Amino acid sequence: MNHHFPTDERSGGFRILLKSRLHNTLSEIGKAWTLFFQTLVQIFRPPLQLELLTKQLLLVGFNSLSVVLVSGFFTGMVLGVQGYIQLKPFAVEGSVARFVCVSVVKELGPMITAFVLAGRIGASITAELSTMKVTEQIDALEVMGTNPVKYLVVPRFLACAIMLPTLTIFSTFAGIAGGFIAVVSLFDVNGHFFLLEVQRNLFVASVLVSLIKATSFGMAIAAVGCYKGFSISAAGGAEGVGTATTGSAVISLIAILVLDFVLNHILFNILGWV
Repeated sequence: MNHHFPTDERSGGFRILLKSRLHNTLSEIGKAWTLFFQTLVQIFRPPLQLELLTKQLLLVGFNSLSVVLVSGFFTGMVLGVQGYIQLKPFAVEGSVARFVCVSVVKELGPMITAFVLAGRIGASITAELSTMKVTEQIDALEVMGTNPVKYLVVPRFLACAIMLPTLTIFSTFAGIAGGFIAVVSLFDVNGHFFLLEVQRNLFVASVLVSLIKATSFGMAIAAVGCYKGFSISAAGGAEGVGTATTGSAVISLIAILVLDFVLNHILFNILGWV
């Protein structure tokens, strides 16, 4: 006589649910990479669509500049204050300028900029494209013989890849300025000495690392935002648009952190960049 125990049924149901979730996750990752490679191919196919690209450059870059500057400035101030407080017990508070410079240039400059754009631009891209999908505008483009990836994804992808490194430069200078103002005004650190230490520790390799990270983050934000916008069902409605937009922001933040770890390992441990 066979006996079915509730625990066995729950365990079996959990395994089925886990397999289903894993299958769906892998399927989503595969579709996202497919869209990414399709975008790379379409970039090199004429026409370039300069008008659409210029519009996206303004939306991504100029409209985000003020938020990026404010975020970078106060990040630098926090680094300056915390760096001075942590270094003072060891009598090496003179190294606070090096601490601020290296932290902002190599790590926090591109990271903070990417976080700001993930919440602002990435979510905006998803909301716009998912709304077009729900209202069947993307289907209309396909009917008219227009490639949606070329027309909608490529300009946004290029704009994020170009403007995020540009905004990172502004964020980096704002962060150094914030650290300078914080330590000079609050702790009476010599301003000339601070700037001299920044100059000594601002290397071309460090700036290159920052730009490589920023470009990668920009491509990830655009790819996630576009994929989430395209993947929504036409019957999803307003609720589906909201869910896709929230998911886009969360996934973009996770992707940025994962990319940062991978790039740090490759650039510093494997390639040996300082």
